[in-house]
Amino acid sequence: MSLEDFIAGMPKAELHVHHVGSASPRVVAELAARHEGSTAVPADPALLAEYFDFRDFAHFIEVYVSVVDLVRDAEDVRMLTYGIAEDMARQNIRYAELTVTPYFTLLKGVPDEAFVEALEDARHSAERDLGVVLRWCFDIPSEAGLPAGERTVRIAVDQAPDGLVSFGLGGPEVGWPRPMFKPFFDEARAAGLHSVPHAGETTGPQTVWDAIRELGAERIGHGIQSVRDPRLMEYLAEHGITLEVCPTSNLATRAVAALAEHPLPRLVEAGVPVTVNSDDPPMFGTDLNREYLVAARLLGLDEKGIGELAKNAVRASFMDDAGKGRLAAEIDGYLGGNAFVS
Repeated sequence: MSLEDFIAGMPKAELHVHHVGSASPRVVAELAARHEGSTAVPADPALLAEYFDFRDFAHFIEVYVSVVDLVRDAEDVRMLTYGIAEDMARQNIRYAELTVTPYFTLLKGVPDEAFVEALEDARHSAERDLGVVLRWCFDIPSEAGLPAGERTVRIAVDQAPDGLVSFGLGGPEVGWPRPMFKPFFDEARAAGLHSVPHAGETTGPQTVWDAIRELGAERIGHGIQSVRDPRLMEYLAEHGITLEVCPTSNLATRAVAALAEHPLPRLVEAGVPVTVNSDDPPMFGTDLNREYLVAARLLGLDEKGIGELAKNAVRASFMDDAGKGRLAAEIDGYLGGNAFVS
């Protein structure tokens, strides 16, 4: 089979993919039509590609927030979430930790209980109907500041949905230093949630150090600028802190100038644990299959190498040991019976 077909058929896990950012053009257009007159988001799927053409990271955040604004009630949340699971099932994604940003939806007046109930209902339906296991990372949108931190940790700790496994921090890095969010991470971690902040995508290695030292990061969202600090790469490798790398996203937001210049190969060469992820796939014109294709070509991987990359995501996930064992065995079984012609 072709490399593309080999990747498409392989069972996979994904650890860095955003809830609203995963909405398909069809779902975004339906939401825009429902809220026509109060949004700049096109209700025509054909126009969304142009709308998702980002000038820089700041413009990406502006567009992203406009799409987040379309999620205004519990039914929007439920429809969006189940639609994401359907797209994942088509890619043979068996398990995903979906980064959810409750803050903006809660500002619309959706009660905490209704928001969580909609997520959990969609999660149970996705596992029952599609065989896709979803877990949640509730993350703080940094651009909304400390009020967003307090609101996000409150719903995470007080509601504590069964599917919630981690606590994150997204949005711009510039102007929003990681240490300012430390109290919220302290509370979330004390409640048993894992720490998975974004850091080192559009700023330097110091932001990654801050995420580790101040927020107790167990994985890092993006983290590609770690390549600029050999001591940091050594620390990540020694302590097994995985970077959730999203190549096409980095290109689309201008965090890297070209895929050929992406630091993924240098990170791997330095022994830094990495996973491959799609981030906000429809916004960036990608999906997880395409990200594996990009990574396979950047790293020159054969079947075994692609399989190891897939198992990196299993190992770095917050699945229980039994779940990790089952998915790793499924990947091994696939590798044993399939090959591609380059």
